[in-house]
Amino acid sequence: MSLLIFVNGLGTNYKGDNIYEFIFSDTIEDIWDDSWDHKPSNGYPKPPDIDYISSVAVLKNFDIELELIQNSDFFSMSDSIDGVIALAWEKDNETIDFNKKTRLVFRYGDTFEQVSDKLYERDIILELENKLQHENK
Repeated sequence: MSLLIFVNGLGTNYKGDNIYEFIFSDTIEDIWDDSWDHKPSNGYPKPPDIDYISSVAVLKNFDIELELIQNSDFFSMSDSIDGVIALAWEKDNETIDFNKKTRLVFRYGDTFEQVSDKLYERDIILELENKLQHENK
C-alpha cells in the first residue's frame, strides 16, 4: 500500500502551474532524513532517500496552491509525522469558498487512494509516474 511521506514543492512552470511531487512509500515506519531535524522546518527538509520511496505522483495545477510543512516557520517534519499538522494544505484565498468546497489537506500516512479521492472531488486526476528510477541500482 502506498502511503504519503512527503509533499515536495517544485515551484511554478512557464504556464504558471504550481507543481508538487506527492511522494509515497510502502511503509511509514523508520523513515527519516537528516534534513528533517530542523525545528522549525524553514525550507530545509528535502525528500527522503530514494530507498524509502515506492512511487511519486506529480500535481500540476494553476488553481491549487499548497502550504507545505517543509516551508513552515513554526512547525517541523516531526510535527507532521506525529499528526500535529499536515504535510500540505490548501492556502486560504479569496477565490475559494471553503464553506462550499472542502479544503485540501494531505497528512503523513494518507494512502494514495485518499490523496487521489481528495483531488478527484476537484475534478483532478492524480497519476503516478510510470517509472521510478533508482540511480544506484
